[in-house]
Amino acid sequence: MMSDPIGLIGASGSGPVRGTGPAHAGRAPEGGDSFKQALMKSLEQVNAAQQEADRAVEDLVTGNRHDVEGVILATEKADMAFKMLQSVRNKVLGAYEEIKQIRV
Repeated sequence: MMSDPIGLIGASGSGPVRGTGPAHAGRAPEGGDSFKQALMKSLEQVNAAQQEADRAVEDLVTGNRHDVEGVILATEKADMAFKMLQSVRNKVLGAYEEIKQIRV
């Protein structure tokens, strides 16, 4: 039996499609954070992970901490979060550049 992936689009029960015209630009979807709020929350989380990693390294160097694995885990977590944030930034800048090139 073959499935109909195109037919599943309307059958998902997602409700009406939001408007995408100029009247709807710049508004956050109902019940969700705006892009700015989501980005700021992500920045705060990455900053917290980096500060935690810095504290872990400092505690290891000063002798207050002895689990090297925990320090490595904290630094890798901070590194991965930062790389993910860089990736999002690059995608946003790429989208911005594409929008700038659109001729109206």
